[in-house]
Amino acid sequence: MVHNFNAGPSILPKEVFEQASRAIVDYNGTGLSILEIGHRTALFQEVVDEAMATARELMKLDSDHELLFLHGGASTQFFQVPMNLLNEQDTAAYLDGGVWGKKAIKEAKLFGKVEVVASSKDRNYSYLPKGYRIPENASYFHYTTNNTIEGTQMHSIPETAVPLIADMSSDILSRVMDFNRFALIYAGAQKNIGAAGVNMVVVRKDILGHVSRPLPSMMDYREHIAAGSLLNTPPVFAIYVCMLTLRWLKQLGGVSAIEAINDRKAALLYDTLDRLPVFRPTVAKEDRSKMNVVFVMDDETLEKEFLAECKANGMVGVKGHRNVGGFRVSLYNAMPLSSVRTLTELMNEFALKKA
Repeated sequence: MVHNFNAGPSILPKEVFEQASRAIVDYNGTGLSILEIGHRTALFQEVVDEAMATARELMKLDSDHELLFLHGGASTQFFQVPMNLLNEQDTAAYLDGGVWGKKAIKEAKLFGKVEVVASSKDRNYSYLPKGYRIPENASYFHYTTNNTIEGTQMHSIPETAVPLIADMSSDILSRVMDFNRFALIYAGAQKNIGAAGVNMVVVRKDILGHVSRPLPSMMDYREHIAAGSLLNTPPVFAIYVCMLTLRWLKQLGGVSAIEAINDRKAALLYDTLDRLPVFRPTVAKEDRSKMNVVFVMDDETLEKEFLAECKANGMVGVKGHRNVGGFRVSLYNAMPLSSVRTLTELMNEFALKKA
């Protein structure tokens, strides 16, 4: 058995793979593949409609917010957000809590002024800044809710009257939160809600249409809203897989149900790490991510041995990102608790041998 701990593209529910694979050959008995149906046909419209309706239901979105499925991942949103929301003479506030936040800051500077309210770069992003001030006159405040590479996660929503923009690519729909508090949310689907190739965007309509620059149609959120995410040929298969994954999550019991499972997975792994001195978590305890667990071993020789043990036992994707090193174990929604138990059993056995 393979245990897929990859950070993304990552594990999806088995039933989603099975349904998607059948649809590649024959979509719902039509004799057509999901890969070849027209994106403006009733067949695909039902996919888009269900995906949007299910996402809205899971997020409990109000009527002020629109939901879109767009091309590209979060990296496209790094520049599409300021292009739509930041005038050249105005200032946006950003939190530099990791590599992806740093990349977003770089893109935003092409469109207006940027104030970095705080950064944790001084300790290789192993914690999240606290006690910072968000300027009241900022056009918006942008932050990353979960830092995939460094293994940190914001566990509360900042209190501010400034419009909130959040990159939720690696923890979207993994926990209960008030999504209506955000002016804009974006998330690449390939970690918790689908396959690579589509980006889910939630935007509050009243923040649009205030920049003075002309916008290319493909970059204008209003154009995509008017076209129902069908402004041009969408990533049909990726949206279909997203729809199946959202359906799976709803049938499981929704966001509160998956949060309870995610809490158990994270608690089991962190308790094991804290108990075994051979392993060392790198993130401040109060900022630990429940999606991406990052740790090292002080003896690099042992790291190579443990990686070899993981490979021999069918555990893939546990090697840490090159910026951090060590190990990274991703616990996205579709990761079963049984796989985490198998990993922690291996960790216990390895630590016992090296004691």
